[in-house]
Amino acid sequence: MPAKNRRTRALLRKTAKIIVIIVVAVIPAIPIWIMYAWLIAQSFSARVIQGILPSGFTLSNWRFLWTRVSTVYEAGLSIWPYVANTLYLALGVAGLVVLVSSMAGYALSRMEFKGRMKMMEFIIALHAFPSVILLIALFILLNKMGLYGRGYVTLTGIMIVKAGLEIPMASWIIKGFFDNIPWDLEWAALVDGCSRWKVWRYIILPLVLPGIGAVSIFSFLSGWSEFLLVYTYVSNEKLYTLPVLIYYLISDLESMPQWGLLTAMGLFYTLPVLIFFSTSQKLLLRIYVGGVKG
Repeated sequence: MPAKNRRTRALLRKTAKIIVIIVVAVIPAIPIWIMYAWLIAQSFSARVIQGILPSGFTLSNWRFLWTRVSTVYEAGLSIWPYVANTLYLALGVAGLVVLVSSMAGYALSRMEFKGRMKMMEFIIALHAFPSVILLIALFILLNKMGLYGRGYVTLTGIMIVKAGLEIPMASWIIKGFFDNIPWDLEWAALVDGCSRWKVWRYIILPLVLPGIGAVSIFSFLSGWSEFLLVYTYVSNEKLYTLPVLIYYLISDLESMPQWGLLTAMGLFYTLPVLIFFSTSQKLLLRIYVGGVKG
């Protein structure tokens, strides 16, 4: 084949790949970027022209950070108690998930017992159930345990429920990291007199920190963004989290919500997500289907 024809075919293949990438990845993301642009423009401007063009830079929309604001939801609202509630839920979920899944993943990876494969299949099946179909059962469970309608105790119950929904997949992911650690390293420690607990705590666990870091990040974000369980089970308005608060602020459209204030709150709510992903990219890039790149 002449060199000119080869170059032409290579150019056509490269062009086709670029077109496919644009159609599959770029075009569907355009509406999302437009929405983010509108969110940022609206939160820092007094008025927005034609949807996304800011007019008049102002920080008054962010006044909820340093003072109480009057909204259709509450007069003299302070956002920081809701931030504390959201952090309490998110950090609690992350802590429980990391604690349980790190031990469960180690047991599934290193210990042979009857029904082990069936248990792993069951773990994957558990993750397939969305929380919405469990609302009634979870309500009965929380009520029977005395965790409903009792302030932060209820929020703690939601934390346990949310962590229980996240633990199956987290255990499966961390199991992949334990699988990549050579048995020889563990056997050498056991021969030297270390107990199984010390081997797990001081030798194996530091080697799977990328997996634990990834699981903790995703668990935190899952708890930070939880809306349905808090909206359903928390009856005390003072214990609402940020997603529920923002929902109530925009739900009464007849009262003409302060869109600049709401968009600033929405952008403030997304900041932990942006910070986590911007600071943990190197960690997340070391992960592939529950393992560590060599």
